[in-house]
Amino acid sequence: MSEIKTKSFGILSGLRVLEIGHYVAAPFCTRLLGDLGADVIKVEPRTGDPIRQWGENIGGHSLWWSMHGRNKRSITLDLKASKARDVVLRLVKECDVVVENFRPGQLARLGLGPDVLRAIQPRLIVAHISGYGQTGPDRDRAAFGLIGEAVGGLRYLTNHLPGETDLPPVRVGVSIGDSIAGLYAAFGIMSALWQRDRVNGDNAAHTVDVALSEGVLSMMEGMLPEYGALGKIKQPTGGGIATAAPTNAYPTQDGLWVLIGANSDPLFAKLANLMGRLDLVESPKYVGNRARVANATALDKIISTWTSRYDGADLITMLDECDIPNSKAFTAADCATDRQFRARGMVLEVNDHNFVAPVLHAGVVPHFKESPGSIRWPGPEIGEHTDEVLRSLAGLSTDEIDALRIEGVV
Repeated sequence: MSEIKTKSFGILSGLRVLEIGHYVAAPFCTRLLGDLGADVIKVEPRTGDPIRQWGENIGGHSLWWSMHGRNKRSITLDLKASKARDVVLRLVKECDVVVENFRPGQLARLGLGPDVLRAIQPRLIVAHISGYGQTGPDRDRAAFGLIGEAVGGLRYLTNHLPGETDLPPVRVGVSIGDSIAGLYAAFGIMSALWQRDRVNGDNAAHTVDVALSEGVLSMMEGMLPEYGALGKIKQPTGGGIATAAPTNAYPTQDGLWVLIGANSDPLFAKLANLMGRLDLVESPKYVGNRARVANATALDKIISTWTSRYDGADLITMLDECDIPNSKAFTAADCATDRQFRARGMVLEVNDHNFVAPVLHAGVVPHFKESPGSIRWPGPEIGEHTDEVLRSLAGLSTDEIDALRIEGVV
């Protein structure tokens, strides 16, 4: 594996990133950078990132982790040990970026604050990801992704219409709050690198500060403008949205849900014609998007009654023939076998020595035709690259590494 890591891959080849993070947000950020060719060195405690215990596993190896940790080199360090600080500083000297997602101030308490790091590497980009940000009255409050989703307004909206159920608002089935923060951090890092290397030309360092709560809030579209101007509190809308109709999931005769987006006037006319209900197009209740939104509940019932007469495959064929945007709600099996995903390299079989068969991974986003990203290897074992990295980048000898291992530093 060492030989393959010396080769250049992807548009970010030559960028070196030190990840001092755990759980989801910071590791997600660095995975995106690693997919595009960056050399990502992940610092883990000797027991490994706690996320290695998530999800299904085979022989003690997490399938979830194989994607979360892919394209990264893993080293172990007990950051509370004084000698670990010296190791980190040696590595930082050879890095462009440090990404971390501890509580605000924790890195400084470990003797690794941005001022210390930049004394070693003045050009260093430092990206902080935290629950509430590095400043403000709530900066020290504990938070995970679900808290960011709650504070940012998303969790209130992920529910059925008010009064339809007493169940709690449902959670998006993935760590969406963490992933959004990771995306913003990756964007911030690339913006900082652009400013440092292409605009200023003065090697100025920059600090990226991303809060889970703010990442989610920034996705809330018209929620704040409507409240500020009208005092309107955006409400849950179940499978639809409050700004366009019809757009929802509709039942089929064989128990599937097919999503249909016919929320423009031409598309709605196509759908009404397909349903044999051209009268809907001329009805004052459904002329124009505003009228359809105001009467969305009644319109969805009409459409549901129609879709329930057909099996999902037949319904999809009919909608496709009319060029109406639609899809069934894909399961994992549907995604894995989808012809478009396969054609675009978005479902890939990745060989991993920890598993007896190749592991399916989602491909690299975004696509770069001229310099594509790749999955060079799946998630490494805990500390798999400790000796390699400490020798080649930190300049430590085998004896020095062995001594650190005996002392419990690595």
